[in-house]
Amino acid sequence: MDSKAVIIPTYNEKENIEKIIRAVFGLEGEYHIVVIDDGSPDGTAAIVKRLQKEFPARLFLIERSGKNGLGTAYITGFKWAVGKGYDYIFEMDADFSHNPDDLPRLYEACSKGGADLAIGSRYCAGVSVINWPIGRVVMSYFASVYVRKILGMKIYDTTAGFKCYRRRVLETIDLDKVKMKGYGFQIEMKYTTYRLGFRLCEVPIIFVDRKEGTSKMSSGIFGEAFWGVIGMKFRKIRPVSSPKTTAATIQD
Repeated sequence: MDSKAVIIPTYNEKENIEKIIRAVFGLEGEYHIVVIDDGSPDGTAAIVKRLQKEFPARLFLIERSGKNGLGTAYITGFKWAVGKGYDYIFEMDADFSHNPDDLPRLYEACSKGGADLAIGSRYCAGVSVINWPIGRVVMSYFASVYVRKILGMKIYDTTAGFKCYRRRVLETIDLDKVKMKGYGFQIEMKYTTYRLGFRLCEVPIIFVDRKEGTSKMSSGIFGEAFWGVIGMKFRKIRPVSSPKTTAATIQD
């Protein structure tokens, strides 16, 4: 059976973390979870540690001190999962904006459909977003249009953060040279995957804005993505034979 690791970054997600963990573990197919917590003062990590006693072989925690950015959290998780030899590695939010029931669809797009990176897409089948203010929908949608025009990458949802990678993709990308830390990170990872010759596909999903907890979105995140895309177009992208590792506090 293929091994599957779901990476979930957290900062102050005490309202959601136990529910999302139980929802993922309720799926067929033996998914494992690694939570990357950036020193949440609300006790998110303590909840994960309690649940580790119930799921000792499936739930893992990496604790980092302070908020270091979404991108660096995922890179920490990628390196951990690659080092453990997982076949398929997922990105997913903790707040249920990504439906855990869609994880098998992303997995099948890679395992059966031949994709190297499967993207849970809000825009490949129209606009499938619930409970977002119209201004945020418009900003997100046209951000992806902008990225497609600048980078020539035929992906409708370039900022999507619900994804499934084959391990070989993350083994090939030089993760230490990924520059963006906010939502621009999602664009950079897709574009790097594309430029290295891997196959990307979009799987339509319905994105539902969080019901509990606080959004981490800010205008600075969009600013980084806007200017970063221009620099990305002219950057040389080279593969590596194996990813480097970084130290982190891992509870497993």
